[in-house]
Amino acid sequence: MKNEAEYMAVQNELSQKISLCDSFDIDELETAAGVDLAYWKKGDDEYAVCCIVVIDIKTHEVIEKQHFSGRIDVPYMPGFLAFRELPLVLKTVELLEVKPDIYVFDGNGYLHPRHMGIATHASFYLDKPTIGIAKTYFRADRKTDFIMPENEAGGYTDIVIEGEVYGRALRTHKDVKPVFVSVGNNITIDTACKLAMMLTDKESHIPIPTRLADLETHLEREAEKNK
Repeated sequence: MKNEAEYMAVQNELSQKISLCDSFDIDELETAAGVDLAYWKKGDDEYAVCCIVVIDIKTHEVIEKQHFSGRIDVPYMPGFLAFRELPLVLKTVELLEVKPDIYVFDGNGYLHPRHMGIATHASFYLDKPTIGIAKTYFRADRKTDFIMPENEAGGYTDIVIEGEVYGRALRTHKDVKPVFVSVGNNITIDTACKLAMMLTDKESHIPIPTRLADLETHLEREAEKNK
């Protein structure tokens, strides 16, 4: 098991390879995958299930769902969540028959002390652009808060830490809480927010792919716990 210093060294090395540019034409994207995980305990052991839901970007139709569960061997350490989750994410990706054009994670990417949240870290193994969209705000420097965006669909405020944009607080509908969008890799923050709006319907303020993945994790977790 690696320690925090070794994990940090991996993050620092990968962070040098992050691209904040679009590696694609947004109009040519066809499919998006939502990724989420849920945890539970059996005795002293911790387990998790990863669920991935692939949808058609234009029609919002669900194309495929896959999940994979297993024991978690890496203890929780703030700032190093990807090392716990990535093995299950990659196992679930292997099950996909449809290879999505972009992955959307229920979590953070660039909005991280070393810009290496799960959405960014995973991108180096997925070979696809990624986005992090979190439901709750993460203070990457433990002190900087976000400014509430205007109360209108598409309203946003940048999350700026020491002069650098780490992410955005984005309101996907009027009169709802904002979500927190950050670049994963190979995408700009503008395109990430545009996609977040494209992937959100009237049923929720959370984009469809991660909302459906979140719902699936609850179902699959209960199924696994009852085995």
